[in-house]
Amino acid sequence: MKHNTIQDNSDILAELVVKGMQERKAADIVVLNLKHLKNAVSDYFIISSASSDTQLDAIATSIEEEVFKLTKENPWQSEGRTNREWVVLDYVDVVAHIFLKDKRNFYALEELWGDAEITHVAPTEGTTSAVR
Repeated sequence: MKHNTIQDNSDILAELVVKGMQERKAADIVVLNLKHLKNAVSDYFIISSASSDTQLDAIATSIEEEVFKLTKENPWQSEGRTNREWVVLDYVDVVAHIFLKDKRNFYALEELWGDAEITHVAPTEGTTSAVR
């Protein structure tokens, strides 16, 4: 994959997903940059935790709203809203995972993509993200 100094669409989309997570105070936001990994299924996995099923749903809705505001795109796939333990919003190049804390520890997605460039997003009151 070629890399240039202009931000790729997936970089912008990743920033919007992080912003949506931050808007609803998602915990432990981690950005896995998969761009340089052979056979990666997308450019980014963005993972966060929620403390309740209500917050989990609010975070997912916030992500959808932030992305739609700028891009007019809805997720290609959305899973997990019924069970409310792990919601996946698949935008193809960027996949957002919102977990209840105990489910996140159980599935340990960060460990599956150990070769990825990992960025831990610091908790902030603003909406600026640390995605590179």
